[in-house]
Amino acid sequence: MPRYAHVIGWGCYVPPKVMSNDELAKMVDTSDGWIREMTGIGERHIASPKESTALMAVHAAREAMETADVNPSDIELIIVATASPEYPFPATACLVQDALGADHAGAFDLEAGCSGFVYGMCSAAGMIRGGMFNTILVVGAETLSRLVDWNDRATCVLFGDGAGAVVLRGSEKPGGVIASVLGSDGSGGELLIVPGGGSRNPAGPETVTSGMHYIKMSGREVYRFATRVMASAARQVAQQAGWTLDKVDLFIPHQANLRIIDSAAKSLKIPPEKVFVNLEKYGNTSAASIPIALCEAIDTGRIKPGDKVLMVGFGAGLTWAACALEWTTPKHLAPPVQRTFLIRLRYNWFGIRSILARILRHVDAALSRLREVVERKLPVE
Repeated sequence: MPRYAHVIGWGCYVPPKVMSNDELAKMVDTSDGWIREMTGIGERHIASPKESTALMAVHAAREAMETADVNPSDIELIIVATASPEYPFPATACLVQDALGADHAGAFDLEAGCSGFVYGMCSAAGMIRGGMFNTILVVGAETLSRLVDWNDRATCVLFGDGAGAVVLRGSEKPGGVIASVLGSDGSGGELLIVPGGGSRNPAGPETVTSGMHYIKMSGREVYRFATRVMASAARQVAQQAGWTLDKVDLFIPHQANLRIIDSAAKSLKIPPEKVFVNLEKYGNTSAASIPIALCEAIDTGRIKPGDKVLMVGFGAGLTWAACALEWTTPKHLAPPVQRTFLIRLRYNWFGIRSILARILRHVDAALSRLREVVERKLPVE
């Protein structure tokens, strides 16, 4: 029997701090009117010093798991799509696995720029269809405010922070992820890049003083690439799914620029009421943009059982990705699951258990060092 990968849980998190266009106008030569006209963005959420990619990913993941009503031990693989990981290594996904207490899960990061979440969805669906895993957590999380040059008007107005997650589970029931399209064109890699900090330009005084650790973007070239590839990827994935575009119930594009979204929708002849846009509230959250939009679309009733949902992203690489999703509502979600004290307690316990594991590891290491010292001081018999 063929297997299908269904979304059974979803969740998102954005930092409480909101930065409006007017606030940005006090920092750099811009205005609310200019930003809205050029991008469609009105505000963005910015992580506090205590918030990071891993922390936001954990918040979104816990919400997705609560919605799915799965235990951490049920998760077999965790994929975190991010261009702003917690560290170069270890993988942010491993930190998420530890915080969730998902003891039976493998974990890895996926870096495909703003296309990352859809790349992760497609990869997870393929693994489920192939029988490797049955339950996979896919997260898109970004703290791009840490990579933005707040003196560069071309980029600082665009990006925000946040995270979104879904739980995918295998089933013989048709539906879920029906088709996917992944693409890349590395010849355009320099058009959207953070040039410093890797093996090509290792971190040092020169890379810091020259601003190489900030996002650099060739806006016009990226715009031309995006308007072309969004529509073509959408057509390809719809064809693979056996859908005509007029049968698509909801189009969820990467939330990068309203003019790009409008251009793609117009090219595809998808009416505005079938296009989900929340760019005005969040800005471009890169790999988190589509999962945050998906969560909002579900929670506001824009997606119903049986709906055909088309998700398309593009980003650094250059990359693009599209996913055709036939929505199926899990049975346990009627009526919607409410968070309970016991659910929160369950996740708090896993967090405490992680802290205890670290303490025991340090104690064991200290005892080992003590034994070595004692053994070296004992006389040889």
